[in-house]
Amino acid sequence: MPLTIHLTDKTALVTGATGQLGEAMVLALAQCGANVIIHCKQNRAKAQALQDAVTHMERSAFIVQGDIGLQTDVLTMKQEIESNFTLPDIVVTNAVSQIFPWQSVLDEEIEDYENQFKSCVMQNVLMAKAFVPHMITNRWGRFIGINTETSVQAFETQSAYVSGKRGMDGVLRVLAREVGPHCVTVNQIAPGWIKTKSTKPAILEAQQKYAETVPMRRLGDAKDIANAVAFLASDLAAFITGAFIPVNGGNVFVGI
Repeated sequence: MPLTIHLTDKTALVTGATGQLGEAMVLALAQCGANVIIHCKQNRAKAQALQDAVTHMERSAFIVQGDIGLQTDVLTMKQEIESNFTLPDIVVTNAVSQIFPWQSVLDEEIEDYENQFKSCVMQNVLMAKAFVPHMITNRWGRFIGINTETSVQAFETQSAYVSGKRGMDGVLRVLAREVGPHCVTVNQIAPGWIKTKSTKPAILEAQQKYAETVPMRRLGDAKDIANAVAFLASDLAAFITGAFIPVNGGNVFVGI
């Protein structure tokens, strides 16, 4: 019998679900049989379109809205889910903060570091506090953080973003040890540069130059990341926890 990713009777929550990566994750998890909780911060219309797409797959979908870096918002989201849907077995922390100019450590605004701490570290702390206890009770759960190859590269001007993602990495490595005895896994995926819909010449040129440095000679696709999420969410990955998995065509290797 062929191996399949089977998530029927599971519920997954994806933060930042209305972005390019989040949308692909929602659809992949639904295709594998999961019901999906679609989180958005502002784009309710896109969340509604995603909900319709999931419903057309004969899966259930529920929308929650809020700032995943604020404890009050996360607790409100949990209450809405508990009252109107079902608590998730799978949580994917994919939401990212607003884009800001990357500058040297000496020039980067203090607010940018605080913003990244809130988006990367506090998102994972708050989502874990809200939803992992349910996983522990059920003795089954998947917590999947979307990190970045940038946190390994640590190139110039990336300090605010890298510091946030490095902090996230620390939280999730510790969480993996703490909840492992309860059959809950905690893993991270580190995407490389993902192909966007932009047609700006400068971006297309930069993407081409980047692709030429990648061993597989291409940019990633949102589906590449979504497929990795679906695998880690499944029982095929039941004995994988504490992992930091680059999904970037070999552009970055993680040493032991």
